[in-house]
Amino acid sequence: MSLGVPLNSAVVRVLISLLLSMPAVARAEWQAVEQVRTYAINGTTGMELYHSIGERGPEVRGSRAIAFTDFKLTWSRKYEPRNGGCVLASARPNLVITYMLPKPAKKLPTPVRAKWETFFAGVEAHERVHGDFIKDMVRQIEEVSVGLAVADDPDCRKIRKELTRRLGPISQAKGKRDSDFDRAELKSGGNVRQLVVDLVNDGLGPL
Repeated sequence: MSLGVPLNSAVVRVLISLLLSMPAVARAEWQAVEQVRTYAINGTTGMELYHSIGERGPEVRGSRAIAFTDFKLTWSRKYEPRNGGCVLASARPNLVITYMLPKPAKKLPTPVRAKWETFFAGVEAHERVHGDFIKDMVRQIEEVSVGLAVADDPDCRKIRKELTRRLGPISQAKGKRDSDFDRAELKSGGNVRQLVVDLVNDGLGPL
């Protein structure tokens, strides 16, 4: 779409100089490191593969899962005493997200391989949503962290307790979001449930 106003070289140089003179934003962008790890499963049919997932899948709250998303989060925070109080001037996350997914140990027959690739892609897409939930949580933590100020705190001790208090509800909300998503995906007619059905019996019957 054009606004109908041509830009000559002089105007372009002025615009560039203005952009370069603007102060940098206070919060630098960060990027999560995302990695995929696999665990080996046995079998050459859909049913055998799924049975092996039940035996070898990652343990989550005492039961086996098809896949799992884990993360490691650390922060670089800068607390500054100001006017007898304390301000959290900056908080930069270092986030590593790990997706644990199943991988057949043997080469699969062509028809089974096609079904497996569809199953794997769907399961990975599901786990990537959990990864998005994690990144959303970190952004929310960043939002309540940067600029947080507590009065009468020259040693910057009270502010740490206040930050911890604010982070609890964010973590709980993320946990509920995970649970609600898994429940919807795993129920009858849910996306992951259907992926399993299609893998083990070509979608010909309920599971």
